[in-house]
Amino acid sequence: MTRGEPEDPRAARTRARLRSALLAECAERPLEEVGVAALVRRAGVGRATFYVHYPDLEALAVDACADVVREAVEALHAWQGRPDPVRAPTALPEFFGSLTPHAALYRTLLAPGGGGPLGRVLHRDLRAYSLRERERAGAADAPLVASAVAATFAGVLADWLHGDLEGTPGEIADQVWQLLVALHASR
Repeated sequence: MTRGEPEDPRAARTRARLRSALLAECAERPLEEVGVAALVRRAGVGRATFYVHYPDLEALAVDACADVVREAVEALHAWQGRPDPVRAPTALPEFFGSLTPHAALYRTLLAPGGGGPLGRVLHRDLRAYSLRERERAGAADAPLVASAVAATFAGVLADWLHGDLEGTPGEIADQVWQLLVALHASR
């Protein structure tokens, strides 16, 4: 499928069933213990169908968790006017709080420091959004700040999920928000 083409509804439904089955499987056991056979049985699709859509379970897991990336980007940009430099927008602590049900899966895909397959997607998408916003504002330092924002957020998120940073969702949201506001304020 090329960009701009509408997605085949049957393929979208199949991928949605596979994502849902993976999340259900991962609620019961770690990703490393999930097998393709059990996954396709739960999803009600054939093994060959799985491989038409995904090369492996990790690719499916990243796709299943991609919503967290979109939610993170939206939560970071959920403010109007001049941002409060101390308190995060309401969407950010809500985002951190929403991670609990699948935290083990996120930890598998998001390595400490912000690496891993989900970390790469988060960094890429957040950097692209931040770069567009900085360029739209005419900031000369747009690429540097966009990279720093993406790396800071991905790193803090990953380290919090892995227990390297302590705090409630609200506390960690405010702390990472303060870092990001400072990065945006730098010239």
